[in-house]
Amino acid sequence: MRRLIRFALWGLALAVVAAGAGVAYLMTAFPDVPPAEAVTIEATPERLARGEYLARHVTGCVFCHAQRDWTRYGAPVTPGTEGAGGEFFGEPGTALQLWAPNITPARLREWTDGEIIRAMTTGVSRDGTALFPIMPYLKYGGLAREDVAAVVAYIRSLPARSHETRSRELGFPLPLIVRTIPQPAALRDAIPPATDRVAYGEYLVNAAACADCHTPQDDQGQPLPGMDFAGGFELWLEGGGRQKVANITPDATTGIGSWTEEQFVDKFKSFEGVEPRTLVGAERLENTHMPWLAYSGMTREDLSAIYAYLRTVKPVVNRIK
Repeated sequence: MRRLIRFALWGLALAVVAAGAGVAYLMTAFPDVPPAEAVTIEATPERLARGEYLARHVTGCVFCHAQRDWTRYGAPVTPGTEGAGGEFFGEPGTALQLWAPNITPARLREWTDGEIIRAMTTGVSRDGTALFPIMPYLKYGGLAREDVAAVVAYIRSLPARSHETRSRELGFPLPLIVRTIPQPAALRDAIPPATDRVAYGEYLVNAAACADCHTPQDDQGQPLPGMDFAGGFELWLEGGGRQKVANITPDATTGIGSWTEEQFVDKFKSFEGVEPRTLVGAERLENTHMPWLAYSGMTREDLSAIYAYLRTVKPVVNRIK
């Protein structure tokens, strides 16, 4: 009996040592990305204009890193909070609670341009912290270098807003898993030509991280194979409601296969310049995470390119209620 107890204690001790070694390895070997580049971005008028277009209407920097008014349809950005952070992501009371950080010069003033680029495109902050991938750095790592420079230049131009945001709360083992996700960026040398509508549309879909919301995931947060853009991913809504994201594959019955290009573009542009209505009572449970108000500012040409690309993805039958 004593021998069995001794063996059990030795086994437990070995398991503890192995677990400790595994944690130590994860803490020292990851995140595994190159150091920040020594680069200084010149804020030319052209770069600032492109950066504003991307950050406000494509990549989502301004409306994610802000505070949004969930009492109104589409949750518009509360004026004066652009870039200041504070928006909640996750689900209250769970192991995943995140608040978008402040990205105005009030917080990033001491950051180098290279450090901002590294955080945006590889998912590693200035202090070496791995960012949670709700920040779509895996997508931004495939942008063109010039577009990344444009976004950084524009972010630098935002008014400095002194706003402290809450630190993230991740239950174990998420802090360890998150460290393994960042990877080196694979920035493009050039933006695909707009004349190649499918390639350019794919580029914009990647920049807007459309697949991150429109692709269903398993219990581990991994995209379900063969279900790209098929919808069904469930998002928590402030007020207690839940939203299942739409199927945007070209399936004719459950996706957008029956939509014409004009209908697709007009759907987005119908929100342009519109004052979002106030939702009352139970209406708040029918709000949406889809940032119609921001995406409505995309040009009709860019929206048409997105449509052209989505027509090329595999149609998936997946009816979303």
